[in-house]
Order: sequence, then structure tokens, then C-alpha cells
Amino acid sequence: MKPVLGLAGLGGFVLLLEMIPRAGLVPSRYLPPAADIAVALVGELADAAFWAALGDTLLGWVLGLAIASVAGVLLGLVIGAVPVLRELTASTVEFLRPIPSVALIPLVVVLYGASLQSKLVLVVYAAFWQMLVQVLHGVRDVDPVADETARVYGLGRASRITHVLWPTALPYVMTGLRLAAAVALILCVTGELVIGAPGLGARIAVAQTSGAIPDLYALIVVTGMLGVAINVGARAVERHALRWHQSVRGEVAV
Repeated sequence: MKPVLGLAGLGGFVLLLEMIPRAGLVPSRYLPPAADIAVALVGELADAAFWAALGDTLLGWVLGLAIASVAGVLLGLVIGAVPVLRELTASTVEFLRPIPSVALIPLVVVLYGASLQSKLVLVVYAAFWQMLVQVLHGVRDVDPVADETARVYGLGRASRITHVLWPTALPYVMTGLRLAAAVALILCVTGELVIGAPGLGARIAVAQTSGAIPDLYALIVVTGMLGVAINVGARAVERHALRWHQSVRGEVAV
């Protein structure tokens, strides 16, 4: 039932998008009808340059998310497992985490120009904090009784991390990965749009400056569809990785 309602809502939105400019409520030069956007979308899909731009965006997203995820998980486990490190870094994390990645744009432009490295700095910085904070919460959620029991039974630090800490932190890790995936895409497209690095964002900027409004909206639709696909994929990975967890088993049972 939910997919049917979702499709009905999407169909209603498309119909509304078609009717508003046709009725003259909004000039078509600002909001083209849905049919014109669909034609522009077909044209984009037939253009090799579009696929090259999509590949550039996905490359920046994958590399940035991978770097941020590995760094966030490793540092989160180390900092969270050592109380002294957790206390020493708490204020630093709370100071750096709220700084928006877009504030770094002038710096990365000076350092790297309109390049892949510029996008990576923005993506990694934004996605890293999503992972790190979630992993720290996961480590903090470890049951001290279970940890002490494992210690009494002679399990070393590595074994306790594998059998006690990691299973507890994994749901938080997957949540962080899902959030980081969405944030990474946002910053990747934003960096391309503002800096001019190759990708969908740069192509959107070109469409805007050249007055190709239907193409502009078509590219925005593509980025939205890409975001939906990434979210669906991240949720699928999360359900697979946590298939043993009570929350996922409860979803399957329902």
C-alpha cells in the first residue's frame, strides 16, 4: 500500500508541476512544465558529457565517503575505547563539528583550485563527523557488565573489541554511514556548483548561466533521483549488515 501511495503522491506532484506554468501562475521561463523538463532530461541522457559529469560526481562521492568512513570508524573506536582520549578530544570535536564545510570553500580553492581534491576536502570533512560522532555514541553504549565479563573470561583487548564493542557499535556505524552518504552527495554537488569542479553541479551552473532552464530542472531531478538511490542503497546495506539485530528482525517480522 505504501508504494502505491508514494507513486500517487509523485504523480500528483508531476501533474501540479505541469499545470502551474500552463495556467500562467508562474512564468514558464522560471518554472517550465513537467513535459518540457522530461524532454530536457531525455536530451541529457543522450549526451555523453552528461554521463561524464555523473561519473565525476560519483567518483568524488565514493572516494570522499570511503575516506571519511574509514577514518571515522578507526578514530571513533580508538578514542571511544580510551577514556582519557575521549575526555581530551571532546571539546575539540564539539568545536570542529559544527563548522560547515562550505566555509572551507575559499581555502580549498586557494589550495587545489577547481579540482577533485577540492571536492574531496569538502566531502570528507562533512561526512567524517557523521561517522565519528555515531561511532563514539556506539562505543559509549557498550554494556560495562558484558565488557567486564569478557575481561574476566580472559578475552584480550582485540577480542573484546571484536566480540563486545563492535556488535554494539555496528548499528551506530550503519546509521552514521547512511547519514554520511547523504551529506557526502550534498557537499559533492555543492562543491561542483560553487567551485566549478567537474560534475553535475558544474553542469547545473552552466545550464543556469546559459538560460537553459528546462535542462537546469532536469539536472536537479537527476541529483534528486541520485539521492534517493543512495538512500535506498544505504538502507539495504544497513538491513543486510544488521540482519541479526533485533530492530531489523522486527521489521522483517512485521
